[in-house]
Amino acid sequence: MRDPLIPEMPQGTWAALERLIKIAQGDSGQCRYVANFLLAWWNAGELGGFDFTDAWAVDAAIQDDMVTLFAFVVRHAVYPSTYSFGGEFEELVRRWRPHVLAAEADPK
Repeated sequence: MRDPLIPEMPQGTWAALERLIKIAQGDSGQCRYVANFLLAWWNAGELGGFDFTDAWAVDAAIQDDMVTLFAFVVRHAVYPSTYSFGGEFEELVRRWRPHVLAAEADPK
């Protein structure tokens, strides 16, 4: 049974998010920009913000997915972990922000 307090993510938005995660798991320049976008959603303060001009460097289809996801997030004020994507985002942190994990493991 779905929690009535959690907004239902439309199928198209869900598909866009899954595509973006898959792209962010790669290693091209576009992958880095998508990872930056997703990680800014999860925790911009610790993982870095997103430079909107980076969206100029990705293909139109990726831009469309980013816009779709952004529209949903700003309208519903939800985090990826709300929809059980925490594990995928933790993996993106390990891949793209290992220095954050190293700092957490070695507090000075």
